[in-house]
Amino acid sequence: MAGNVNHDYHILEPDIWPLIGAASGLTFTSGMVLFMHEMANWHIVLGLGIAGLIATFFSWFGNVVKEAQRGDHTPVVQLHLRYGMILFIAAEVMFFVGWFWAWFDFSLFPSTLSEAVGGQFPPKAIEAVMDPFALPLLNTLILLCSGTTVTWAHHSLIHGDRDGLKKGLWLTVILGVLFTSIQAYEYMHAPFGFGGNTYGSGFYMATGFHGFHVLVGTIFLIVCLVRAYKGHFTPRQHFGFEAAAWYWHFVDVVWLFLFVVVYIWGGWGAPVHG
Repeated sequence: MAGNVNHDYHILEPDIWPLIGAASGLTFTSGMVLFMHEMANWHIVLGLGIAGLIATFFSWFGNVVKEAQRGDHTPVVQLHLRYGMILFIAAEVMFFVGWFWAWFDFSLFPSTLSEAVGGQFPPKAIEAVMDPFALPLLNTLILLCSGTTVTWAHHSLIHGDRDGLKKGLWLTVILGVLFTSIQAYEYMHAPFGFGGNTYGSGFYMATGFHGFHVLVGTIFLIVCLVRAYKGHFTPRQHFGFEAAAWYWHFVDVVWLFLFVVVYIWGGWGAPVHG
């Protein structure tokens, strides 16, 4: 019969939000350019772009949740969603590879940047570095603990324990907020600034982008927590939560590399900020 669905794929309905999202992204980046050049009315353009992106997130992602709730996410569709998330995380991995590459280039070959760093790394301009075994170590333990709590939440969901799911998500969100707060405190008391040398710029770009990913992952998990209270997710269909857990574990692993490479190895031999 015409109109009957005889396959397992989900055919998307026409939607205006991808177009609105693209236009909002262009408006946002235009506002940032205007801001960087200190041009008039940058705040209006930037505000419109941010508002459009937030509206797109709520509406577009809300549509995806509705599709999942009404059964459109068949096993085949879920498999392709997993492929998409895997490719997204792979792209994020390569993003951080770029920062690690720059960091190794700065630190292993300081003689090629003798005018900027004085032929040594950390540069002479860096009078002291962060103590890796103070706040950075504490944040490492916090993220490792958050990896166990999100795994507990996932395990509870698979076995039908919705109370354990909620408790695990609550603990993970709290630990994520705690990590971000400690990193903000660390930045405020850092003994070096962003510009002027390769150490400062490399440090803040690598750890700052990781901090942004922690913030995004925390929001991701908060959405999952709200959905858990609404009765969403089943032991057999919970890709939204699974994607959030994958992303959170990715953030954990990246931080372990940052802790070892940037905090411990990158500042080796330099005076430590008290």
